[in-house]
Parts: sequence; C-alpha cells; structure tokens
Amino acid sequence: MPMNHAQPPVAELLEFIARDGCTDAQFDDLALRLFAYQYAANAPYRSFCQRRGATVRTVKTWSDIPAVPIDAFKVMELRCEPPVPDERVFMTSGTTRADRRGRHFHPRLDVYDLSMTRNFAQRVMQGVERLPMGILFPDEIAMPNSSLAHYLALARTAFGTEDSRYFMSPRGIDMDGLWRRLEQAEQSGEPYALLGASFSFVHVIDALRAAGRRFRLPPGSRILDTGGYKGQSRELPLDTFYAELSELLGVPRALCINMYGMTELSTQFYDDGNATVPSVKSGPHWIRWRLVDPATGRTVPAGERGILAHCDLGNCNSVSTILTEDVGEPAEGGFLLLGRAQGAQAKGCSLAVEEFVRSAAA
Repeated sequence: MPMNHAQPPVAELLEFIARDGCTDAQFDDLALRLFAYQYAANAPYRSFCQRRGATVRTVKTWSDIPAVPIDAFKVMELRCEPPVPDERVFMTSGTTRADRRGRHFHPRLDVYDLSMTRNFAQRVMQGVERLPMGILFPDEIAMPNSSLAHYLALARTAFGTEDSRYFMSPRGIDMDGLWRRLEQAEQSGEPYALLGASFSFVHVIDALRAAGRRFRLPPGSRILDTGGYKGQSRELPLDTFYAELSELLGVPRALCINMYGMTELSTQFYDDGNATVPSVKSGPHWIRWRLVDPATGRTVPAGERGILAHCDLGNCNSVSTILTEDVGEPAEGGFLLLGRAQGAQAKGCSLAVEEFVRSAAA
C-alpha cells in the first residue's frame, strides 16, 4: 500500500509490530517507506542524507539508510510532526553535560507502548501473564521526561499485579520496605520481579552486605536491570554484579536480565540472562542493527567490531536509524555490547556529529 508522505505511517507500524515476525523483504519494505516519510518531513535529516548522496531513489535496503549520531538529538529538534500540546518529550539524563540533553519527541505513544509491551512479554515475562513487581527507579511524576520511567510504569501497568509498587523516593530507596516485601515473597512462595536501574541494584547490594542479609526469592523470580551506573553508584565488573545479585537475592543468573535501550530509540534489546557475560543482546523483528565505522557510516567487514547502528521502525517521528557511541561485536543470535567508544572510534563519533550539524545547517 503506498504511503502518504505527509502522514506518519502509524497504522502500518502498529500492524507490523503486532505480527509474530517478518521476512527480510518485509522489513526492508516498511523501513524504506518510513525512510521516505522521514526524508520528506524532517528537513535537517533530509539535508544530511543529501550530503551523503542518499535519497529515496538511491536507498535500496534498510542498511543503506544514513544513521544519525545520537548526539545530534542534543543540538537540534529531530522531528517529523509539528509540536502538539500533550506530546511526550523524553530527554537523556545529562550525566555528561546537564545543559545539553538529547530530546526525543513523541506526539503519541501508541507505537512506543506496543513496541515495549510486545517485546517485554516475550523477553522478560516469558509466558507469565503478571508478576508482583518492585521498581527501583522514580515514577513518571518525579521524572516526566525519562523514557525509563515511562518504560517501568508501563511494565507495572501491563504486567504487574495490583500490589506492585515503587521503592524509590526523593530520599532514596526504601530499603526497610523492600526487605519486608522480599521477606513476604519468600514466605508466600510467589515469584517476584525486581526492576530498575543498574545503579539502584548496586545500592541494594551494598545495603544487603552492610546489614548482613540475603534473600532466597521463590523459583520463577526475576531481575531486570538497565542503564549502567551513570556516576550514581560505584561501578562493578559485570561478572561481579550478577554474581552478587544472584547470591544475595537468590535469583539464578539466567533470570537476571539486562535491557539495552536508550532515549533515542523506541525499542529495547534484551539478553537471555547473564549466566555468562558479556551476554548476547537481540531485539524483536521491527529493529535491526549493524556495526559501522563511525567516520564513514559504512558497515565494517564481517566479524569485526564496530559502532552499533540501529534501524528501529518504532522511531516514527524522528529518524529510524541512529548511530550510537557503543562498541559491539557480532555473536551468534545477536551482538555483544562492549562498552563506549574510545580513542579513534570516539573521535569518529564526534566527527559524525559535526558532519550532521554542518549538513543540517547547509
């Protein structure tokens, strides 16, 4: 069905996400039609694509779509639709520079929300309809511009039982309340889920060690962490982090799941637990990834490390394809996340941002 370039392809995206899968050709078809819409509606992006010789005529597959460096979200508005009063604006945390926060504009959240719930049901819930949940992160009232706050609120609403609750307040984590709830889970034998930022779990680990406590959560309990440490806690090597979580909370490392996502995306990647680290990350059928040389935007030779670029069909209103600052390595079934770009790769990411800004201003 031909796409009206003046209208966002919301209905097609919702139908595509609701499927059980897709072929490469089906992904390409929708990715190219979404690119045509964004090329027409997003002027800074169109200028960038033209400078790279990429047009609706020359882009033949999703991997030809030029990837916008994520720092471009900090220096300009990347949007297709004009602002509306009730739109949601997700902003990056500003841990590097508080005055330069990336912004991702969502006039509506139906695509984002379906992307999250379809993926979360499969990768985190794994066939369980609902679980009691404890959330170790502020709610949407405290952090209305946080995509993670919205993600966790959606997890609680769509998959949590009525007694699911937040344990984070402006004073920090309610450790006493958390201990009581974990004791209750132990006694009832009902599986329990703890979800939150990685740094919150470090605080829990430290508090458990200080109190000389540990729990044995019932079989089927699970832990979801995301976001790294962001200077909010001490840093732990991955293996130590998951070993401590498993030891102190009694959850097998295979059910200690890490989510890899970002403000500039509308879809998340997950692993299948962290029995071994680094774990293999993979996504649902509406997102694809490739490894690139940040200076050229070209895909690196097969088997080599590179900077991760993601083509996320959930990114309806901004740009579908972004260039991260994360180093990845191909692995069976997905990719290994190896940390932030350093040295020449980091310089390549910075040059990519400069190129985008110059192109958009031309």
